Order: sequence, then C-alpha cells, then structure tokens
Amino acid sequence: MSTLYIDADACPVKAEAERVATRMRVPMVLVCNGGLRPSANPLVSLVIVADGLDAADMWIAERCGAGDVIVTSDLPLADRCIKNGARVVQPNGEVLNPRNIGARLATRDLMADIRSTDPFHRGGGSGFGKVERSAFLQSLDRELSAALRQAR
Repeated sequence: MSTLYIDADACPVKAEAERVATRMRVPMVLVCNGGLRPSANPLVSLVIVADGLDAADMWIAERCGAGDVIVTSDLPLADRCIKNGARVVQPNGEVLNPRNIGARLATRDLMADIRSTDPFHRGGGSGFGKVERSAFLQSLDRELSAALRQAR
C-alpha cells in the first residue's frame, strides 16, 4: 500500500497534496515539529516529532519505502528516501530520482560554499505561485499514480 508523506513544517502545498491523496484514496501523513492543526480528513494523519535537528526527516526516512511518495524540499531527506525506493516530489513540482539527486546535492553543497564566502549575500529564493502549484499537482498526480501501480 502506498503512503504519501509530507515534510510538513514549511511545506507550501499541504492542501494541494491532501486533495490529490483524497481523490486517489491514499493515506497521507503530515510530519512536523508541531504547530499544525490536524485535518478532519480520515485519510490524513498528523505526526508531531520531538524538537530536534532533522527529527521529522529521520522519522520519514525510517518509514518510507517502495510504493511511497514523499513531498519535501530537503535534498538530504530526498536522497535517503530515494535510496529506500520511494518517489520524491518537491513543492515546485520537480521530481527527484536516482538519476538527478546526486547532481542536486552537489549543486546544493557548492552553493552553500559560495554563500559562506560572501558576507554580503542576502539570499532569497524565487517566488512561489500558481505556476509552481500547478507543476506540483501534475507531478504529484503522476508520481502517486506510478507508486500505486508499483505497490500492486
């Protein structure tokens, strides 16, 4: 059976993921350090992990496997989940897999090194809007459908 796990603390697409999970009748688990309201949806459960660095990530990585789909922006978590056989979708709709996760991790590390040498770097990411939500919905639908076929 497939499960949809959401790295929920800073996830901007929880409502969209819940709609897809409900339509496909797949259990969805929101994993966070707290501060989220439980959903009234019987398919959605809320797991609050202890405070601590990467506690939610460790919880998800220890439980996910083949046939599951993970929604996260955290690349090290994505890498662990992919190694466990799970499918990973980022909130912007990008699908991470064994072919692209290594390059994404290397780029992340390189950019962290570059930022650390620039004391004036202000950061800031790109916006998150309708285009990204639409891309997420399409990717999640496709990956969850594939996961359900894989789990059968």
